[in-house]
Amino acid sequence: MDRGLYYFSAIALLCVCISGCGYSSSALLASGLDSVHVDNFVNGINPTREISDRRNSYSYRPALENDITRAVINGFIFNRHLELQTKDNAALRLEGTLVDFRQYPLTYSDDYNIEEFRMEVFVDVSLYNNKTGELMWEEKSFMGETNYYVAGPNRITESQAEKRVVQDLALRIVERTVETWQ
Repeated sequence: MDRGLYYFSAIALLCVCISGCGYSSSALLASGLDSVHVDNFVNGINPTREISDRRNSYSYRPALENDITRAVINGFIFNRHLELQTKDNAALRLEGTLVDFRQYPLTYSDDYNIEEFRMEVFVDVSLYNNKTGELMWEEKSFMGETNYYVAGPNRITESQAEKRVVQDLALRIVERTVETWQ
């Protein structure tokens, strides 16, 4: 009887291993749309905008659009669902414009020193079928965000936070591209 239980367990384990969990995001990509070209993100931030009662300052980081482009490309490389191609050979083309960068305090200490900031980056991003020119999807003010401490044991620098917010944005863009087009 123990031998029969052993064989049954082995066969059951083999069936589970062969069948897997059934999850695959590659099924969400339409056939023939297997490559992407990422155009350089454009800087659309106007640093000379007027300050208003709704916004008391504007921030800008030089070459932030270049960091976003590199992070999105690296995100596609890491994700591996779409192959990166030149503009002429790619099935899809991703375009983006950096439209806003915000940083503001979230928490203060008892003596009114800032302890935590939130950093946000906004882009307008569009994905096109490169063969037909059809717009697959478009997002206005697509956001990446991070919170970071400037005091205490979990503090990080502003440049480290900037890398985090760019990574968050790139991850969201890649996920939006690979998961579905609705």
